[in-house]
Amino acid sequence: MKRRELLLAAAAGFGAGAQADTIRRPWPKAQATPALSLPGHPDGKPWSLTEARGKVVVLNFWASWCEPCRAELPSLELLEASLGGEGLRVIAVNHRETDAALKRFLDQMPVSLQLLRDSDGATTRAFGVRAFPTTVLIDRGGQARLSVIGEFDWNSPEARQLVAPYLKGAKS
Repeated sequence: MKRRELLLAAAAGFGAGAQADTIRRPWPKAQATPALSLPGHPDGKPWSLTEARGKVVVLNFWASWCEPCRAELPSLELLEASLGGEGLRVIAVNHRETDAALKRFLDQMPVSLQLLRDSDGATTRAFGVRAFPTTVLIDRGGQARLSVIGEFDWNSPEARQLVAPYLKGAKS
């Protein structure tokens, strides 16, 4: 991603019309999906992407200091609530924040999504995330297919069109 695109993606979330400013990028065909195994929050129980095999995963990289990230979390919750029965999981990966910072954030804005902690940022880097929020769509076979960079309304018809092709695959 060019530096200019990154800056535009970061700035995209600062206005009400952010949906049109998101960048949608297909995952490179020759690039394998990085392994993901991180501790959950608040229990610390490890969670691995392999646990979601057979489900479509919407993997959201976020931070509590990121206003566009905070703005899109409720729409991610609604997406999982409406499509979870069809085999969709939303996983929110927090980037490099302490337990105390997460607790303060969640006390103000409770989140029902599965939260994982990327305390050293290694997973975020492995997925090529350079701007927040970034969301990676992963198909039922565990292959990353698409990145959405910038704030996005995941409860919109446009979002449903993005995930629909991946939900059509075999369910398990």
